[in-house]
Amino acid sequence: MSVTSEASRESPAGSGGPLTGKVALVTGASRGIGAAIARRLAREGAAVAITYHSSPGRADEVVAAITSEGGRAVALGADSGDAEAVRATVTDTVEVFGRLDILVNNAGGAHLAPIGEMTVDDFDREVAVNVRSAWVATQEALRHMGDGGRIISVGSVFAERMPIPNGTTYSLTKAAISGFTRALARELGPRAITVNAIQPGPIATDGNPNEGDHADLMIALTPAGRFGSPDEVTGLIVYLAGSESGYVTGATINIDGGYTV
Repeated sequence: MSVTSEASRESPAGSGGPLTGKVALVTGASRGIGAAIARRLAREGAAVAITYHSSPGRADEVVAAITSEGGRAVALGADSGDAEAVRATVTDTVEVFGRLDILVNNAGGAHLAPIGEMTVDDFDREVAVNVRSAWVATQEALRHMGDGGRIISVGSVFAERMPIPNGTTYSLTKAAISGFTRALARELGPRAITVNAIQPGPIATDGNPNEGDHADLMIALTPAGRFGSPDEVTGLIVYLAGSESGYVTGATINIDGGYTV
């Protein structure tokens, strides 16, 4: 288990919040939307494990931000394209915190290129990171998750509307997340485990800046007339992770400033 740091086992940030006593695993959460999700879940009372691949320093910063507010957090190194590494992060989370209640499948990546220039290895890597990692993490999580658990996957509005060329494989993988969500919700209904996906639109992160030619195109296609912020995504995640969303399952919810209307 590659662990960068862990908070003390004192009362978590947001003690008394709606997620107090819960344990969450957020994959690919060293930066961007994933980092914002992890910090918000911790503020609402959850102990949080995050995974990272190439940015241990960024992962440490997320853990430090959580622990500075009195929360509990751990960072686990794993390549999301490695099925066994993904599986190990789930078991490591349970080893550290004793349980798992919430899984957020956030890890992903994009390889934008003309289909004629992509190799099979390129395709396999993108599918492994964006789709197989969610499948493996979910399969392993269900070995530990009790009835009433929560599985949330982060897709993309590009599953529905790809405004630029060269994104065929990325769009394919994000559409797969939506189908996976619907089918799994039916399978897990008897256990009261809800399964939902969110599809962010243009969200400003260091990997998706809100300035430049691409940003101008996305803003022009978005009725809100701007990029969203990662913090504008986290409220929906908290709702789906909490007890009030028990009748919401199999849903794919766009949070996109109207991009898909």
